[in-house]
Amino acid sequence: MTFEKEYLRVVKERFRSTKNQGEKAIHQLSEDDIHWVLNDASNSVAVIVKHLSGNMVSRWTDFLTTDGEKISRNRDHEFQNTISSKQELMEIWEKGWKVLFKEMDELRGTDLMKTIYIRGEGHTALDAIERQMAHYASHIGQIVYIGKQLKGENWKSLSIPKGKSEEFLQQMLKKHQ
Repeated sequence: MTFEKEYLRVVKERFRSTKNQGEKAIHQLSEDDIHWVLNDASNSVAVIVKHLSGNMVSRWTDFLTTDGEKISRNRDHEFQNTISSKQELMEIWEKGWKVLFKEMDELRGTDLMKTIYIRGEGHTALDAIERQMAHYASHIGQIVYIGKQLKGENWKSLSIPKGKSEEFLQQMLKKHQ
């Protein structure tokens, strides 16, 4: 397997893992929770999801051939809370990820060093992929943080629960012996 093929396999898995973490967080939230904001400078989970999806559709549609900031995108509108339900939120969520994974599945190792554009600025496809991974992971982190704050003791940990690190380590070592 070439380095490029392995990179594409790994980065697709990272995107899937990031998506999965976001979904596990969102599923713990109520209809009211998805609209909660701390203050006017904050975004609700609904707004974050709307922004993520808008970004994904813009960046990943025709990833190699058109500027990642599509003329049809209304980024400012993404920050208006117009999502009416958790079901609608999940439909918007899936729309963005579907576009991303479709385009990722079509990428080949030889595409990684091609120049793509975002707002007229050239990037290697590899750099643009990494840029998007970091962007999405930071927003998923916001969703998780909001969820933890709202759910408190009722939050189901998405990783190793506090105080359980040694137990988890021993389980992993036993599993891989």
